[in-house]
Amino acid sequence: MQSSNAFRFTTFIFFLVLLVSVSESTPPEDPIKCRSPNANCTITNAYATFPDRAICRVGEVKYPTTEAEVISAVAEATRAMRKIKVGTRFYHSIPKLACPHGVDGVVISTKYLNRVLKVDGEGMRITVEGGVTVREIIEVAAAGGLALPHAPYWWGLTIGGLLSTGAHGSSLWGKGSAVHDYVVGIKMVSPGGAQDGYAKVRRLVDGHQHLNAAKVSLGVLGIITQVTLKLQPMFKRSITYFERDDTDLSDQVISFGRSYEFADMTWYPSQRKVMYRRDTRVSSNTSGNGLYDFIPFRPTPSAALAIVRASEEYQEARRDAAGKCRSAKIITSLLSLSAYGLTNNGITFLKYPVIGYNNRLQSSGSCLDSVNDLRITACPWEPSIKGEFFHEIGISIDLKVVKGFIEDVRKLGELEPMAFCGLELYNGILMRYVKASTAYLGKEEDGINFDFTYYRSKDPMSPRLFEDVLEEVEQMALFKYGGSPHWGKNRNIAFLEAIGKYKNRERFLKIKNEYDPYGLFSNEWTNQILGVEGTVSIDKDGCALEGLCLCSKDSHCAPSKGYFCRAGRIYKEARVCSYLGFKP
Repeated sequence: MQSSNAFRFTTFIFFLVLLVSVSESTPPEDPIKCRSPNANCTITNAYATFPDRAICRVGEVKYPTTEAEVISAVAEATRAMRKIKVGTRFYHSIPKLACPHGVDGVVISTKYLNRVLKVDGEGMRITVEGGVTVREIIEVAAAGGLALPHAPYWWGLTIGGLLSTGAHGSSLWGKGSAVHDYVVGIKMVSPGGAQDGYAKVRRLVDGHQHLNAAKVSLGVLGIITQVTLKLQPMFKRSITYFERDDTDLSDQVISFGRSYEFADMTWYPSQRKVMYRRDTRVSSNTSGNGLYDFIPFRPTPSAALAIVRASEEYQEARRDAAGKCRSAKIITSLLSLSAYGLTNNGITFLKYPVIGYNNRLQSSGSCLDSVNDLRITACPWEPSIKGEFFHEIGISIDLKVVKGFIEDVRKLGELEPMAFCGLELYNGILMRYVKASTAYLGKEEDGINFDFTYYRSKDPMSPRLFEDVLEEVEQMALFKYGGSPHWGKNRNIAFLEAIGKYKNRERFLKIKNEYDPYGLFSNEWTNQILGVEGTVSIDKDGCALEGLCLCSKDSHCAPSKGYFCRAGRIYKEARVCSYLGFKP
């Protein structure tokens, strides 16, 4: 009965989301909170927790409004040898990139470094401050008849933040889908010596030998104050979603990406189907004024989110896989019927293809548009309400080996037909195309980025339904197929020896040491993932449940709840927390 009720609730809530999508929503809380003005603070991310759930305490926060104030803030911290990190307006990165090491640390926020400085129509360039969002860049460029060709699908990211983590869209064409590969200039402030006034301004232009380090920097080189992007003349796109079974996915995946400039795929392994997005440029005189307002990024009723979360917690507690599968089918069917938020005219969806200008189709996030203090609606993951709470994994796998990975995932699905329903509740496995980059910490090879989003318990010691299957997929992607992690997503284990996969890592580290010889912009986390010192693996009871370690003994799982450390089913080298229900 409970599963049936959850199924009906899901349907009701989905339509409620569509009805309120034009209403106002609550703005996200500031990730920085201080007990006294700009002092004795904490910093977190948009989900209100880091992978290890540790609280990040900060001695002081500064909110510069000009580059001169940034220089002053860096100089003051450098003179006092205080750790420095950069905070952003929304901070959607999952790892602890913005946490300074030590309670005396300083966070310099780019919240008010949010001006568009220049739009060069003739040179097709835009120069912005580091705190300007993707949405603002897209809109200002469009007003001048220009387009940023690629962007992340979520527009609530700042340019400084997304460059630091290598955020991207989807494409194998041209320079590819990574925003950093359209950067032609970066200005940043890093620590200096006494002769520099303890802060040094660095101007990196196209062709500068250090620009490839600064394009994806993890925030360890300094604070980005300005970015110049190379744009293109505005153009139109044509988008059509169509569904096929997944039987030939491994054979189609490469050719599909090479056939359409902005193609992607969403895979539903438990349902044995794939939603292909045929997305490519068309002539600018083609009729159409389509708009993309992705439904999961729209304002959602807070009460509805609480019901959905409670339902999923109930299903997890009772190991109700069938209930999850029923809910997943209704969600994915309704998303498909509603064209995922595409409309032909900005109001209604009539038919495919949806044709419109690039700026109206490339990115969305209307749940950020809000001034409602009653929290009637919100972004689904807003931590101040009882809403979504999830793990988000992003791993890129080279085209040369991606067929084998897809086939292995299909084999796991055949062994456990309901194992991936939990992913499908969050709209399945998103597959986006990425190209090899010139950035030292960018993608090494052309590949496909697999995004997995799934339930995370509020209790870090509580295992998940089909925990072992998703852990095996994660470990296959990382270790069997050599996948590289998205720097702004993932659990700890994704970063185990990850830096060794980058051929220019030594060049990057050399420039890092030159720009910040005191290591003030580094913290324990960045030292670990860059292989400088320590490891991201945390050895304690239950550590494997949240990806803080690879299990090597039963206590890393949850033996009191029937979960024990075992080998994988397909990938025998994997070490996963399997549900046995009894002590063997």
